[in-house]
Amino acid sequence: MSPESKKLFNIVILGVAFMFLFTAFQTCGNVAQTVIRSLNSTNFHGSGYTSMAIIYGVFSASNLITPSVVAVIGPQISMFVSGLFYSMYIAVFIQPFPWSFYTASVFIGIAAAESDRRTVFIALTVISLVGTVLFFLIRKPDSENVLGEDESSDDQDMEVVESAQNNMTKAVDAFKKSLKLCITKEMLLLSVTTAYTGLELTFFSGVYGTCIGAINKFGTEEKSLIGLSGIFIGIGEILGGSLFGLLSKNSRFGRNPVVLLGIVVHFVAFYLIFLNMPGDAPIAPVEGTNSSAYIRPSKEVAVLCSFLLGLGDSCFNTQLLSILGFLYSEDSAPAFAVFKFVQSICAAVAFFYSNYLLLHWQLLVMVMFGFFGTISFFTVEWEAAAIVARGSDYRSI
Repeated sequence: MSPESKKLFNIVILGVAFMFLFTAFQTCGNVAQTVIRSLNSTNFHGSGYTSMAIIYGVFSASNLITPSVVAVIGPQISMFVSGLFYSMYIAVFIQPFPWSFYTASVFIGIAAAESDRRTVFIALTVISLVGTVLFFLIRKPDSENVLGEDESSDDQDMEVVESAQNNMTKAVDAFKKSLKLCITKEMLLLSVTTAYTGLELTFFSGVYGTCIGAINKFGTEEKSLIGLSGIFIGIGEILGGSLFGLLSKNSRFGRNPVVLLGIVVHFVAFYLIFLNMPGDAPIAPVEGTNSSAYIRPSKEVAVLCSFLLGLGDSCFNTQLLSILGFLYSEDSAPAFAVFKFVQSICAAVAFFYSNYLLLHWQLLVMVMFGFFGTISFFTVEWEAAAIVARGSDYRSI
């Protein structure tokens, strides 16, 4: 197999593996609070929100040390072990206990009826394990240097040791650069935008599905609407990612219009959710809530808001990744480490307060961060446009 074919093969395997892995994990996260809430009437007592807060809290800290781990054990083993932790977390739902539930949440950060619940989570665990095993199909690139007849094994061992030392040096340098980037003007401004993406990630991936499942006025279909909501969030993400990912290469107007569209779409979604969902929906008991908001709860409006949440999220993420790649094109790894750190820590905080705040207060927090995050992004984008005016090729991003 040629080097080009091997690279393409590895890309396909990675895509399929992550598709299986995160299909299972995102589905699990979307229904976690609803499932755990239904189990709290038994001997089990826990919170899906707290679990996700632990996951993203540990994940945020892990972003600072994972380069060193990957440098020591390699990317293939790192992804395989991480996949096992994901699978372990999902498998806990088959027969959950509080200690195992929260312990699995820590490890993954580093990396209806009883029978129906078991069947669903057994299937999700199998899907996750299939994705994990696929990492072993990744093929290593051919070595550029072939040992000569006069080259001893000691020389080869020395090269391996030096390579490991170089990898560790690179990891340490990346960690130092990440710390320095945290206090730069551009990164501080973009951190406000990134913080907003962490808050709304929490909302559409965990809180909103819980709200839908808690509204008794949706009738017997409220639990099935959670799955439908997840599907429409995915449709919005795919549509926005494909559209704005392709158009960004040929856009003459920059990234600001896409981000502006994203915040408008999200504000419309938040307003409709405010009208459609009762305030106690995120923290309703296992029996659900019979409360109403300002209009009678509508399934169609709920699903429409799911689509809008996914579409708006794709607007922000595509443009954030684009501007980070532009500003830090020479060495983007530390910048993306800071991006994931801020996003994850804010997601953890949001999952934590979701245990206590009513829906309208959660929406207000997101509106405030969304407004100031958009202004912050505009400021950095205008500076990036000034860089373009001095000779850089904006459309080559």
